[in-house]
Amino acid sequence: MNKFEQLGLNESLLKAILDLGFENPSEVQEKAIPLLLEKDTDMVALAQTGTGKTAAFGFPLIQKIDADNRNTQALVLSPTRELCLQITNELKNYAKYEKGINVVAIYGGASITEQAREIKRGAQIIVATPGRMQDMINRGLVNIKNIDYCVLDEADEMLNMGFYEDICSILSDTPDEKSTWLFSATMPAEVARIAKQFMSSPVEITVGTKNSGSATVSHEFYLVNARDRYEALKRLADANPDIFSVVFCRTKRDTQQVAEKLIEDGYSAAALHGDLSQAQRDGVMKSFRGRQIQMLVATDVAARGIDVDNVTHVVNYQLPDEIETYNHRSGRTGRAGKLGTSIVIVTKSELRKIHSIERIIQQKFEEKTIPSGIEICEIQLLHLANKIKETEVDHEIDNYLPAINDVLEGLSKEELIKKMVSVEFNRFINYYKKNRDLSSQSSGSDRRERDDRDGASRGNNSGATRYFVNIGSRDNFDWMTLKDFLKETLDLGRDDVFKVDVKEGFSFFNTDAEHTDKVMDILNNVQLEGRRINVEISKNDGGGRRDHNGRSSGGFGGRSSAPRREGNFAPRREGGFRSDRNSAPREGGFRSERGSAPRREGGSTERAPRRSESFGDSPRPRRPRRD
Repeated sequence: MNKFEQLGLNESLLKAILDLGFENPSEVQEKAIPLLLEKDTDMVALAQTGTGKTAAFGFPLIQKIDADNRNTQALVLSPTRELCLQITNELKNYAKYEKGINVVAIYGGASITEQAREIKRGAQIIVATPGRMQDMINRGLVNIKNIDYCVLDEADEMLNMGFYEDICSILSDTPDEKSTWLFSATMPAEVARIAKQFMSSPVEITVGTKNSGSATVSHEFYLVNARDRYEALKRLADANPDIFSVVFCRTKRDTQQVAEKLIEDGYSAAALHGDLSQAQRDGVMKSFRGRQIQMLVATDVAARGIDVDNVTHVVNYQLPDEIETYNHRSGRTGRAGKLGTSIVIVTKSELRKIHSIERIIQQKFEEKTIPSGIEICEIQLLHLANKIKETEVDHEIDNYLPAINDVLEGLSKEELIKKMVSVEFNRFINYYKKNRDLSSQSSGSDRRERDDRDGASRGNNSGATRYFVNIGSRDNFDWMTLKDFLKETLDLGRDDVFKVDVKEGFSFFNTDAEHTDKVMDILNNVQLEGRRINVEISKNDGGGRRDHNGRSSGGFGGRSSAPRREGNFAPRREGGFRSDRNSAPREGGFRSERGSAPRREGGSTERAPRRSESFGDSPRPRRPRRD
């Protein structure tokens, strides 16, 4: 792949690129940038969310702008306020060494007078939402009759949100001889109609296959009864201590209710929907980007344009009404070449939608079962142990050690470890031993035939042994590299190691029982970078679940992300240990106090968990309101 230096960009842009840490262009950047720099042309670029489309049009746009001319030369239309601000900030970063270039954001929810004032001062590039832009045109506050470039970013999303008439009206107010660059993840009929009406012989660039899903995202679904939808969501969160996710619901009401229930059950969650003020939306997104929120519950409209690094999971609490929308949802994870997982919680009546989505994204879903209580407990216990091991000691505690030693005098090391772990872990044990497993809800007759990849077709794992090993993503392993390492170290075949599930400080994997002695003998005598590998036989078999390319349904492993408040075992802000009362297991650790959805009156984060009614299967919502 070419370097940015080879794409024809000038020195000031290359300097900005260096500051931003970009090394190699993405595929859409590699294709689009030279083309747009070479000549003035109309272009249609089809690429998935998260592939670097902003830079693909941003770099050539800035290079073509005349900084000495204070008039508006370019208009960028985007579907939401968040994306509008994000594009504006990115363009400013790209142009940091270009003197005189001014980028102004135009969006609803802010002072239109102040925005008009900024434009009057001189704005070569305007980034706008369609609704606010049309309003400003109608009021005579902006002049785009002489622009040279018009960019439609996330065109399919804008049209899906009901902006077709606004876009047509705005484009009709621009000169015919301009260059129009249209970027979209999919090519529905309305996008094609825009291209035909307002573009002249556009060059088409396609990254991947039209409407296909991203290759960095794996897709899995969990079949449950409608009444168990919320309980399934909780269990999936508990099975993934490092989860950092966007949870999608169909309606604002459902979004608010699910977020409130998660908060009441102790998870770091917040709601994002159209009824929030701009200040509230900004607060929620700030907390989410800062990892103070681990589960952002959002509607499709509100989540459009969310660009947050290292989102590990997208959870479809409810499937969207428009199948094409699924592609936009799953594009929130697996960005910038990183791996991600898109989860769908479905009922039997919704299974047909899975098949329809598969045809559109040209990828297969893997059916998995909700993790059992025992499996969740094991994952959480090992996560706790690893967290204790990796905790840096604050020596402020030294002054209190004599008193602590007096209290704990007489306890052996083994007794102390057991008691310390039990303070937090008993809650999981007490909760899950009283609650039934949900996996029985999907009867065998209704399950789809699964792929026979990676040794997955092993039925209910009879004759298989599951292992725990003390290496994980912290050691730069993901599921694929760990599997390769195990195969080479153990001299086993491709299908002999399966159900590889990588967590931060530990991992799980399966082999057939015949290899058990070999695994234990070899691995327990191997050192990795001076550290002795320890492997033990796990008490569960992986839940009888099949592996998608070696992944267990326990979640998405193998990802090294920025430190964040994670795990169920972090202390509260108020200080002290959590009580051992019979409350729901808390995956989120710290509870976000900013930007969280408001709790229902009388709600408490300390109450015992109760099985929730489903919020799914609600009536088909109306088309979302315009921005």
